[in-house]
Order: sequence, then C-alpha cells, then structure tokens
Amino acid sequence: MKPLAVSTRTVVPPWGRFLRAPAALFGLIVLGLMMGACLVAWPYTADHYDDQNLPQHHLPPGTDSIRLLFGTDELGRSLLVRTLYGGCTSILLGILAAALSVVLGVTWGAVAGYVGGALDNIMMRVVDVLFSLPYILLVMLFTIAFRDRFAAWIGPEWATFVVLFLAIGAVSWLTMARVIRGQVLALRELPYIEAARALGLPTHRILLGHVLPNLVGPIVVYATLAVPNAILQESFLSFLGLGIQDPQATWGSLAGDAVAAINTVQVDWWLVVFPCGALGLTLLSLNFVGDALRDAFDPKSK
Repeated sequence: MKPLAVSTRTVVPPWGRFLRAPAALFGLIVLGLMMGACLVAWPYTADHYDDQNLPQHHLPPGTDSIRLLFGTDELGRSLLVRTLYGGCTSILLGILAAALSVVLGVTWGAVAGYVGGALDNIMMRVVDVLFSLPYILLVMLFTIAFRDRFAAWIGPEWATFVVLFLAIGAVSWLTMARVIRGQVLALRELPYIEAARALGLPTHRILLGHVLPNLVGPIVVYATLAVPNAILQESFLSFLGLGIQDPQATWGSLAGDAVAAINTVQVDWWLVVFPCGALGLTLLSLNFVGDALRDAFDPKSK
C-alpha cells in the first residue's frame, strides 16, 4: 500500500499575500510619504495657507526657498503650502466620507439580508431608486438644504467641508449595501447562524457577534476603495465650484483655480502639475492597495 501523500504547501494568510504584492508595497510607501508630509506640515500650513505676497505672484518653481519650491499662484500664495494643506483637507474628507458610507452600507445591507422577506424587498427598492437618481443632483440638494444650518452652528469656513463629506458619504453607500446583503444572504443559512437563532439570541447579537466578523474582508476592501472614490468625487465637485471654496483649498479646488488662471497670454503650468500630480499619485496608490486587498481576501485566490 502506498503511503498517503502529505501536502507540504504552506497556506499564506490574507495579510501575508497582501504584503507580498509589489503594487501594495508601492501604494503603502507612496501613501505613507504623502500623508506624512501633509500631516507634518499641517501646523504650519493651517496658519499660512492664505498668506499673500502680490509682488511674488506667478513665480515659477525652483526659486531659492523651500516655501516657494512649487512656485506661487496669481495672489502670491505658496503653492507648496496650499498643496500640502489641500492634501490634508482632501484626505480627511475622503476618509470621513468613506467611513460614513461604510457604516450606512454595512448596516443597511446586513439588516436587509438577514431579516429578508418584505423588509428586504422594501429596503433594496429604496437602494434601486437612489441608484437611479443623478449623483450631482443629490449632492447639490443636500448642500443647499444643510449648508446654511451648519454655517450657523460651526461657522461658514467649515460648513462646506462638513456638508460635503456628509453628502458624499450619504450617497456612496449603495454599492456597499448590495455587496453586504449578498454576503449576509449566504451566511445566514450556515449551521452556526441557525444554532445561534435556535438558542434564542437576539438579532443584533447575531449580526454583531457572528455575521459581521465574517465580513471583515469585504468591508476592509470596500473601505480602502471608497476613500479614493470619495477624494475623486470631492475633487470633481470642487473643480466645478460646488465644493470647498477659496481661500480654503483641496486638490480639486486648486486644479479648478489653476484652469481658470491659465490663458493664452501666460501659462502657469505648475499650478496644474503639482496639485494634480499629488492627487493622481494618491488615488493611484489607494487603488493599488485596494486591489491588493481584494486579491488577498479573495477566497479563490491562489
């Protein structure tokens, strides 16, 4: 009788597969450098992002000064300072909006998938209706309805920021709800969930203690991909003039200001290159990390 063959292949855990991906390492390094630079410079940029020096307006990059390394805009403001400050604003807004969309999507999808029946049909029809509405219209309506109220509470300077991340988060959870619902529909039929129901555990305890821990992979992947999506949406809205307004800055608003400043007489290319370059690198790195996480947590991954 031949001896049984014993497999010697080592099973690599998901986080191990993630860290072995070259794209993930590239994304983590770039994100670390970008976020580190923005955070380290935050105490200075928060106080000096609007400092004007009109005699130094339209200076090109390469001037013998760290503060003027990226040149200046049409008002003599340091583009390096405003790019770092805008990076903090864009990244923070993206993280908050993504967190809000994850909470809403996971809650909605988990409840709909676990309860099922008529409630599931009603909840998912609401998702279908919201999917059919134009995204820009929803954000504009949300901004018009709540901006003045938030301005009365926290001041006009930060009212737009708060309303913007709430609006983006409030309309970005729909895909997450569908993904989580599908996962919960499969999980609720497993024996250990049926055993928990047989023991008389309440629904919220089953969801929090038995269902959600098995959804960590999809949630982490979606959250990682939701951050660049939220940053891109904010940048697009700011570029259109519907987001953060001057003198505050995000990468999107800086790009919008740069396009408005460029003309046939004088082309200040650095006003576009540096903010858009920082935005592009950050989005690319976040997508690399998200794709690597998705591959690492894929049950069919080799």
